[in-house]
Amino acid sequence: MTNSSSITQFLLLAFADRRELQLLHFWLFLGIYLAALLGNGLIITTIACDHHLHTPMYFFLLNLSLLDLGSISTIVPKSMANSLWDTRAISYLGCAAQLFLFLFFISAEYFLLTIMAYDRYVAICKPLHYGTLLGSRACVHMAAAAWGTGFLSAVLHTANTFSLPLCQGNVLDQFFCEIPQILKLSCSHSHLRELGLLVVSVCLAFGCFVFIVVSYVQIFRAVLRIPSEQGRHKAFSTCLPHLAVVSLFISTGMFSYLKPHSISSPSLDLVVSVLYSVVPPGMNPLIYSLRNQELKDALRKMMTGYFSEATKGLFSSAQCS
Repeated sequence: MTNSSSITQFLLLAFADRRELQLLHFWLFLGIYLAALLGNGLIITTIACDHHLHTPMYFFLLNLSLLDLGSISTIVPKSMANSLWDTRAISYLGCAAQLFLFLFFISAEYFLLTIMAYDRYVAICKPLHYGTLLGSRACVHMAAAAWGTGFLSAVLHTANTFSLPLCQGNVLDQFFCEIPQILKLSCSHSHLRELGLLVVSVCLAFGCFVFIVVSYVQIFRAVLRIPSEQGRHKAFSTCLPHLAVVSLFISTGMFSYLKPHSISSPSLDLVVSVLYSVVPPGMNPLIYSLRNQELKDALRKMMTGYFSEATKGLFSSAQCS
């Protein structure tokens, strides 16, 4: 039995005990991480460099990519390092920082996805008021609200969680620091305060979920009233990537936290936690790039220009020599 004042580190859940499987986990996570860095980095660079993409939809997509990079960079490198060096340890302050950053990025991303649903609703259901309702100042304010709300939520949860006395050891049944796993180590009834804060957060998240559902009901009703098939296809093509990202984000998170205890097991919990924390940041760029012709064209244009400049540079240097 230990208390929180004597805990200097936590022990995270290992993916495997065999060295071969640990290295397999390292290379698998490295591939996912590099794919997420490349995909989100290309989206950020393309939107920032192409002035044709300086619209509300792509402004929010740029913010989404930044949040995806932040969330996956918070947990994956540490897990990779633990597998590579055959250790499970994370320092007390490191765990607090990881919990704070992951909550910050994941909460801000959820609020941003809600704002993106509103963007699609206005674009399709109220196109004549799009410039008024979603001007540049309004977009900046909404994005700042998503980031600020995520930051406030992370501060409150992290402060509450790590203010609890911990006397049930220091072993976490998760490959990264997560609130439910830390609460299991608490020996104080004051954890009810954190549970109350979680209930408030769940209610807020449910409100955002209802808003997204209602927005898409209105969107689909409006799209089905469009007379031309080409118009319906264009409207759906701007909505489906966002809807796919929202579905992936919400479904994996809900299954992770709401699945019945009867089907719960350490291996299943580990797989599900990977699905909601690691897979979405890697999949989101692929989902958006596959369905968005405008983004693909801008990316192709940027890459063509880059290789053209690189070729000219090489040719010039060859002539000089």
